[in-house]
Amino acid sequence: MNPDALPAEFVEALERARPQLGRLASNVLFFTTVGSTNDVAAGLATAQDCEGSVVLADAQTAGRGRRGHSWFSPETSGLYVSVVLTPSRTRGSRDRAFSLLTLAAGVALSEAVRQFTGLAAHIKWPNDLLVERRKLAGILAEAVDGRPETRNVVLGYGINVGRMSYPRELESRATSLENELGRPIDRADLLAATLVALSRRYDDLLAGRFDAILDAWRLRAPSSSGARVEWDAHGGRVAGVTAGVDDQGALLVRTGDRIERIVAGELTWL
Repeated sequence: MNPDALPAEFVEALERARPQLGRLASNVLFFTTVGSTNDVAAGLATAQDCEGSVVLADAQTAGRGRRGHSWFSPETSGLYVSVVLTPSRTRGSRDRAFSLLTLAAGVALSEAVRQFTGLAAHIKWPNDLLVERRKLAGILAEAVDGRPETRNVVLGYGINVGRMSYPRELESRATSLENELGRPIDRADLLAATLVALSRRYDDLLAGRFDAILDAWRLRAPSSSGARVEWDAHGGRVAGVTAGVDDQGALLVRTGDRIERIVAGELTWL
């Protein structure tokens, strides 16, 4: 699939932000419509060394979220972006860098939305941005099969931007920037703001400044402590109260007199 020409407003916004983008967005592929930006970025990452490459689409026909969930991606109503990153280049623990990548991205998106729009979006572990209890944005990090020494990761994110009519199953659970603010949002400038914020937090990750990422994440994730959750484990339903995240980014949940460590799986937030 051949990319389309990057619209002029995106070219101009990225050029204005260039001094703050670091290694990000030196190569940008744009598609009017694509199945999944993550799939395109994954193909790119296995073919060449392309850390910082960005795939952007006006619409996705097969956008997806965590654990196979679909991501509603109507044309020009959101920001649908994937970035190729190489967290194995960190000066700290590689395993810790990989485990904290999604959290670092959540911090970056929350910071960008707040700085660009004034809207305070909080993070729900591990990869959602919420306004109140409605989902504004999601993040999906996927490892790419490539050379062992590079271990590229595709970091995808989608932000609901425009006013839109959601499918019935999403009406009460999703929102957008324009729905919340009641005014137009420039997608090109928003893209630049998110990539600038992501560049800063990716630099933290590569420098091994993991505590800075975790501290910023905890400030923006009130539901990570004191919220009731349920999940399936050992053939039954388990309930508990969130008790923060550990140094690897795992969610801690108190169940009776025990602390459970959740690293994956489907949680129900009560």
